[in-house]
Amino acid sequence: MNKKAIITLTKSPLGYEKSQRGTIVALGFKKKRRVVEHDLTPQIAGMINKVSHLVKVEYK
Repeated sequence: MNKKAIITLTKSPLGYEKSQRGTIVALGFKKKRRVVEHDLTPQIAGMINKVSHLVKVEYK
């Protein structure tokens, strides 16, 4: 059974590096305070780590 990551965008990516804004979009966010759910793969874990100051993560 795969672990799931429930990710909530808590802070706007505006004013941060372009690569961090791109990571937020790649995770599936379009607006602030949205929630997305992903399987916890090494790629997703790396993306979460890169923008950890902008998101809140819960593991299922």
